[in-house]
Order: sequence, then structure tokens, then C-alpha cells
Amino acid sequence: MRIALFADIHANIHALDACMRHARERGATRLAFLGDLVGYGADAQPVVATIAAEVAQGAVAVKGNHDEAVDESRSYFNEAAQAALAWARTSLAPEAARFLRELPLVVHDGPICFVHASAAAPERWDYIDSPAAALQCVDAAGASYTFCGHVHDQVLYFGGATGRMNAFQPKPGTAIPVRSHRRWLAIVGSVGQPRDRNPAAAYALFDATREEITFFRVTYDAQAAAARIRACGLPESLAYRVELGI
Repeated sequence: MRIALFADIHANIHALDACMRHARERGATRLAFLGDLVGYGADAQPVVATIAAEVAQGAVAVKGNHDEAVDESRSYFNEAAQAALAWARTSLAPEAARFLRELPLVVHDGPICFVHASAAAPERWDYIDSPAAALQCVDAAGASYTFCGHVHDQVLYFGGATGRMNAFQPKPGTAIPVRSHRRWLAIVGSVGQPRDRNPAAAYALFDATREEITFFRVTYDAQAAAARIRACGLPESLAYRVELGI
């Protein structure tokens, strides 16, 4: 079984479509959406409708902090993010808004834990930005494999002989053995708003049979996604970030 792992889609249907197509061409048999389906981008409705249809066919989806903020306004978002969330509230159909509202924070499936931020107090939206934070997450997850987003980077953490977690920077397109005798935490990158000065969308593909994970970057029409942001009257900074990957 190959599971495609998508996080931080951020209402970017152009990037999501490209990543889903890329994953299916590489044999993905299941999809997992790791939160922040909305926010920043202009296409909240088509993104949520697409993901809801996949969930109805057996995909996994969990809630991110931007998804939560559609219902419950949060003061920690900057002005541009608030504008995108206000647009999402206006443009989402009632059934799409209900889908976001009812998403779980965490899904456990056998040896896998799916979560947006950290499995340790997921409602706090803590960032996994260090080996110590990764250890807290995998301890709370209690799984061989934990898959998450939130950070917008691609990082793989693994448990060492001492019990500590170690960070590894994956090379896109290279399969990495992830044997189940260790604990693994993969931050799969952002589909809709990468921030490493590379606008290509990011996702990962986990091969449960072979015990391998491969991180990918997918070139897509970022100019079209940025044009949609501008057409909807959202802040220019959001379009600029999508175009440049910053």
C-alpha cells in the first residue's frame, strides 16, 4: 500500500491537483490530508470539496489550525492570513464548512498516526522544530510512523539507539528506508505554500509494504494560483509568496 501524504494545501487547488496526479501516477492507493486545507489561498471551496470527496472514498483527513479558524477566529494570525480566512468563510458552501468543523485532530490507523501539528496536545498547534519536539510528538503518538505538516518544510526524524530523535534532510525523489523497528516522524512539506524559495509543491509518498518514504517536489502553475488570489482581492503578499515560494 502506498499512501500519499499532503499537508498545508492552503486553498491552492492548482497545487493540490498537480500533487494528487503525481502521486497516482506513482501508484498511490490511499490519500491522507494532514490539515490546513484552507487559508492563504483563494480556492477554499474546490479544495475542500475535492478532499471531502476523497474522504468519502476512504482517504484520511485531519484538522489544521487554519481549518479550525474558519469557525473560531484566532488573533494570532496576521492581517493577510485573516483576510484569506474571511474569504474562506464567505466562499465555502455550508457542507464544506461543516466538513472542516467535523475533522478530527488526530487519526490513528494501526502503526500510523496522522496529525497536523504535534500529537502531543494537538489542539495547541505546536511546531515540531527540534529533535526534542519530535520526541514529544512520537511519544504521544505511540506509533511506528507519525506523519504531520504545519512547519511547511520537509524533514524526517528517526529514533536513535539512545531513544532520542535525529533529524534528516531528505532529497526529493529519493526513496528512504523507514524500517518499523525504529520510530519515524515525517514532516511532509506544504502543497500550497512552500517557504524555501522554491514554489514547487511538496508532498510525500509512504510505501507501507516496502517500508520506504519518498519526498517530492512538484512543479505546477503557481502563476495561475497567484492570479486567483489577486482576482479575489486578497492581499498581494499572498500571491507573491505563492509565486516565489517564500
